[in-house]
Amino acid sequence: MNTVRMILCGNVEDSRMNPSEKVGEVSVVFVSTEEEKIKNKLKKLQDKNPEKFYMEYVTPLDVDLTSLEHYPSIEISKNDLQ
Repeated sequence: MNTVRMILCGNVEDSRMNPSEKVGEVSVVFVSTEEEKIKNKLKKLQDKNPEKFYMEYVTPLDVDLTSLEHYPSIEISKNDLQ
């Protein structure tokens, strides 16, 4: 089965619409089919940006992710935004 690996990054930023408010942002920052590339990139990102939260996610290709029990997501609570 072909899979794709991705690194997601979650962090809190000032809102673009209202700079006095904080917003949680989740981004896909790197995608590869190669596990070793993902592991190396994840370590580099974590070392360079320790204030951000990174996670690796692996999923089969050509799948509706919403049909899976769990799909790439990062929970950001209201407390994280303060």
